[in-house]
Amino acid sequence: MMSDSRLIIILVIISTTFFTVGSIRLFKDASSDFMEAPAYQNGPKCSVLAKNRLLLACDPSAVHIAMTLDPAYLRGTVSAVNSILKHTSCPQNIFFHFIASASSHGLLAKTLSSVFPSLSFKVYTFDETIVKNLISSSIRQALDSPLNYARSYLSEILSSCVHRVIYLDSDVIVVDDIKKLWEISLSGSRTIGAPEYCHANFTKYFSDGFWSNRKLSSVFDSKTPCYFNTGVMVIDLDKWRDGDYTKKIENWMKIQKEERIYELGSLPPFLLVFSGEIEAIDHQWNQHGLGGDNIVSSCRSLHPGPVSLIHWSGKGKPWVRLDDGKPCPVDYLWAPYDLHKSQRQYLQYNQELEIL
Repeated sequence: MMSDSRLIIILVIISTTFFTVGSIRLFKDASSDFMEAPAYQNGPKCSVLAKNRLLLACDPSAVHIAMTLDPAYLRGTVSAVNSILKHTSCPQNIFFHFIASASSHGLLAKTLSSVFPSLSFKVYTFDETIVKNLISSSIRQALDSPLNYARSYLSEILSSCVHRVIYLDSDVIVVDDIKKLWEISLSGSRTIGAPEYCHANFTKYFSDGFWSNRKLSSVFDSKTPCYFNTGVMVIDLDKWRDGDYTKKIENWMKIQKEERIYELGSLPPFLLVFSGEIEAIDHQWNQHGLGGDNIVSSCRSLHPGPVSLIHWSGKGKPWVRLDDGKPCPVDYLWAPYDLHKSQRQYLQYNQELEIL
């Protein structure tokens, strides 16, 4: 008779093998998991840009958007792209710059081409080794992914012909014309534009040790630092390169490794370098925090006022909560842009129930 301990080991091996094989199968077949998006066309008033995607990748007249491509967030990325194309006046004048790890680059590019056959985009490989030794553990494991730090290296990853870019997280939905965000000017020496939240308690983003160390905390002297969310940023890449801001962010990450001055992954270095010196954009362009806090996922409502971009920052993601049958009310705002076949079947089933 087989011992209990041996049986447990065998069951663990079987379940692990099944999970791994299943994950590989789902990852390889990702393109078949999504429906093809509508063919979005430019309106009559749109300027005519190059149809050649390689030329469009460097065209300053195009709207350039950068996003990371992570298999775990692919469903969110597809929905975000779908929402952007649906609401913009000139969808064919948008160029997407996607950053992926070497292990998933090819398969994710294939999926995007399948879902968006006419999409103008390029997938770049992010060398995760350049940042792995700089990452410190944070309050949430997802924040420790090397790809989460790719936003700090956009000036190096993207070609030097790209002078300006909108960076977006994968858990957003855009319900306005992204061209409005693109056209916001960055005055003077401003390198970044983002919604700013000066009512937030800025001190909580850093440790007591940081604030008591004058050598460190003096970085905010002569500034009025405010919190901003790095999931939605307009970035002047030329100014970034001139200011060598990637190196400045890396320097703070090195200090973090030695002195542990914050807990929130890639966000605090941006605050240390840019807070108090960003172009404040209207809050409607980042209705964030809808994924709840970083420890316990909880439902939250939209903030008062107009809405152009909805952001499920935090632990809870709408596709997970919808699949689990435990959606928050705001998750139903995300669902119409979901191109995953399982979600469409779910919506169709519910519509049939309503008819009956």
